[in-house]
Amino acid sequence: MSEVIAVYDAAGRPVGAEERAVVYERGLWHASAGVLVRSRDGDRVYVHRRTETKSVFAGMHDCLAGGVVGPGEDPAVAAVRELAEELGVELGPGDETPAPRARVAWDGQWAGRPMRCHVFAYEVRHDGPFRHQPEEVADGWWWTDAELLEHLADPRWPFVPDTRVVLPEVLRAPR
Repeated sequence: MSEVIAVYDAAGRPVGAEERAVVYERGLWHASAGVLVRSRDGDRVYVHRRTETKSVFAGMHDCLAGGVVGPGEDPAVAAVRELAEELGVELGPGDETPAPRARVAWDGQWAGRPMRCHVFAYEVRHDGPFRHQPEEVADGWWWTDAELLEHLADPRWPFVPDTRVVLPEVLRAPR
């Protein structure tokens, strides 16, 4: 059985649920929630490369640990869940909760089909350790915002497109 995810309308309101495969096949609006992990000193962000076996954006780079929002799931809860699943970062009682940073709508394409997603971006300060989920994350490393922005300036660099549209809201300009 396919995973069921929340379906949203174009304005960003949840309106139902559908199997993920159907959402992708029909280009239905859905939501994803992701967390930018910034070092505790604020100087670096954690960047990772997705595995070649991911169903969307395989092998691309990303700096949000994230995924789709489930039916009835709050995006902030989804963000914390995805942070634990993808990077092995489980927030404890003494840790700060991820702070909301941005919400954008991405109306793009993937594999020749429409893909429409409301992206909820959060940020947390954490220095590791990280435990990559082997089915989702191939590798990870720290970069400054300036290093990441330098790579993003090259449109040929394979970077997840829905994260790309939210980054102006969450990254700092080079110092």
